[in-house]
Amino acid sequence: QLQLVESGGGLVQAGGSLRLSCAASGSSLEPYEIAWYRQAPGKRREGVSCLTFRYDKPKYAESVMGRFRISRENARRTVSLQMDNLRPEDTGVYYCAAIRAESAQCTLRSAMDSWGKGTLVTVSS
Repeated sequence: QLQLVESGGGLVQAGGSLRLSCAASGSSLEPYEIAWYRQAPGKRREGVSCLTFRYDKPKYAESVMGRFRISRENARRTVSLQMDNLRPEDTGVYYCAAIRAESAQCTLRSAMDSWGKGTLVTVSS
């Protein structure tokens, strides 16, 4: 039974950086597609980035391309999201989610099996 815990959220000024981590327990992340989602106040949840852990093949939403980078860790239980040049519209609760990978390329699918509780990111203007 895979469990996920996010960390690293906080309050930053526009242009600043944060690094989020998604730590797994109960299973290695090697068979999984891992994704980051976010939900801003009053808006629908949106996919931010995903990674097929085994193949290290990432995908990014256009809105974060060039500013965010998703990466796996050698311990095979952690995925991080480095967020640079943050903007106020990046504000929201960020969630880590996982599902067993069906292909080498992740797709930011909505039907994820495991979810963390979320970590709040607030970017001031």
